[in-house]
Amino acid sequence: MQKDAVIKPVIMCGGSGTRLWPLSRKAFPKQFIPLYQGKSLFELTVERVSNLGDVLAVSGDEYRFFVQEAADKLGVELPQLLEPAGRDTAPAMALAAFFDGEADDLILFCPADHFIPDALRFQTMVQEAQKLADEGWIVTFGVQPGLPSTAYGYIELGEKISGEARKSLRFHEKPDSKTALEFLSSGKFLWNSGIFLIKRSVLLNALNEFEPDIFNACQSAMADVVQDGSFWRPGDSFASAPKKSIDYAVMEHAKNIAVFPFNGVWSDVGSWNAMFALSEMDDNGCGKIGVAENIHSINSENTLVHASERRFVVTIGTRDLVIVDTPDALMVSALDQVENVKQAVAELEVANRTEASEHRRVARPWGAYDSIDHSDRFQVKRITVKPGARLSLQRHRHRAEHWVVVKGTALVTRDNETFLLKENESTYIPLGAVHRMENPGKTPLELIEVQSGSYLGEDDIERFDDEYGRTTKNRELGQG
Repeated sequence: MQKDAVIKPVIMCGGSGTRLWPLSRKAFPKQFIPLYQGKSLFELTVERVSNLGDVLAVSGDEYRFFVQEAADKLGVELPQLLEPAGRDTAPAMALAAFFDGEADDLILFCPADHFIPDALRFQTMVQEAQKLADEGWIVTFGVQPGLPSTAYGYIELGEKISGEARKSLRFHEKPDSKTALEFLSSGKFLWNSGIFLIKRSVLLNALNEFEPDIFNACQSAMADVVQDGSFWRPGDSFASAPKKSIDYAVMEHAKNIAVFPFNGVWSDVGSWNAMFALSEMDDNGCGKIGVAENIHSINSENTLVHASERRFVVTIGTRDLVIVDTPDALMVSALDQVENVKQAVAELEVANRTEASEHRRVARPWGAYDSIDHSDRFQVKRITVKPGARLSLQRHRHRAEHWVVVKGTALVTRDNETFLLKENESTYIPLGAVHRMENPGKTPLELIEVQSGSYLGEDDIERFDDEYGRTTKNRELGQG
């Protein structure tokens, strides 16, 4: 009796959409933001697929520590395959297919930013589709449309294969409203979820046939892969792979595509309207997300409010609005105009506003920092260092720093001396001093840093030692 093929879940962690701005930004995209019961969509995805097999994440340098932090929080081992550059889904999936494993392994590709609350139902669906994938079908999972949405691509269903599975006639891009209504009325179309179950050899053979440039570039890149702890870094030849989605690269050409329907709750949380549907609702149809206890509504209807831990939000007599409050940006939009947030972000980018892509709070491998206040010659930050973590050994040529510990204990290196700082104690780091801080304790370290000097940019760092592989050339990594 042939044993069942091994399922290898792969979570695709790329993407930095702007439709959930100001909550989601390029530097901190939606898949890593706690959006549902204190958990991020990425965390929920890991929990949903981890029972199916050993999970691999396909990520990038800019997001690798978000992934690692989530894995640590969940207590799971999660190797990461780091794309040298974003080349869309086909090359990313090719890298995963060339990763360590057997030819008959089944790879389950899942985006990191989908909301599927019924994990057991999802797992059952995958297991029911396993036989088709093992027979050589490229299995994709289509979602039963609940409305004529223009936000999703569609899959046109063909003849029956077995059970509920059908052949795919063709994939359709996001339609206009009229076409979406026709799709819904016909009953022959499903939303394209972007979730696939494919035998490793079948995917590689398809890529080799339809996109040999992607196949060759990724094969060469994985031949030169280098392991760095839990990170795997493909070679530079990956950059030569054409930028193409798996739909264009394979799904539009292959004849062995099986569509398996999923009738459970599903959302790619790609808009504020989608977030409204997931929010905590009151009797007047008002939704709360973020820190719900910091939201109070009076005579308000059909209003979605996001509040952070930093500020209390009160609505009075509002109707059909989306209000998103973050520490550095506030968005107020008519509910029927909220899709124009992409235009707003584009205009902010033209104006070189950092709020377009960066949050006030910035994650780092050792923790995070929050820029509380700043002017031309000073800046105040709240720094949090994880237990056992430490910043790089460094110096600044244009600024001095004052550190005040407000929680925990800091081990400080300053030139030739090393000493402990406890809560309510402080120290001074003169301009040009070689220094480092670390957290020797078992609880998070929090301190207030006051910078002063002629230049306060994040690139004023000369690193001498760094356990995260950053050097003085990695200017974009900034603080610590």
